[in-house]
Amino acid sequence: MRSNKKPLVISIAAVSGGGKTTMVKELNNKLVNSNVLYFDNYDFDGPDDICEWIENGANVNDWILTPLVSDLKILLSEHRQSVEYILLDYPFAYLHNEMIGLIDFTIFIDTPLDVAMARRILRDYSDRPIQSVLEDASNYLSRGRVAYLEMLNTVKPHSDFIVDGSLPVHEIVNKLLKIILDKKKI
Repeated sequence: MRSNKKPLVISIAAVSGGGKTTMVKELNNKLVNSNVLYFDNYDFDGPDDICEWIENGANVNDWILTPLVSDLKILLSEHRQSVEYILLDYPFAYLHNEMIGLIDFTIFIDTPLDVAMARRILRDYSDRPIQSVLEDASNYLSRGRVAYLEMLNTVKPHSDFIVDGSLPVHEIVNKLLKIILDKKKI
């Protein structure tokens, strides 16, 4: 246990379907004394139309992250003695002003966009009509792809470690565990 040391806060980002939730869950199962916060579990005040937000410059500080910041600060203060790692399933790496001082290490899962799209279809549309898949694919091609590219151009370069998201899950987890455990020693 890291007595008198604050938990190591690790942010994991990827495009939608890139594997961040899977990696966070796997790492949480492997790391002793860890806790997780998932970006998607919060209802943030932020852009209503992601594609329009991207077209207008994609300022991540347009997102009001107060609930996430509050929960993270609580974990950092109340669980200082019992939690060694806090894993964030979080899309912005160090780019948001409210989070920059709270994150110790950022990881970007660099998943090819075709793989991410296939995963999204399997995840989100397995029990929906094909028309839903077609509409989503059409929206992706006409407007959504630019959001994926924006993440690759902004979040990825601001990450401490980039891992190949096309690798098998167990290989990615092993690589990330090594990086995290090495970071803990510092």
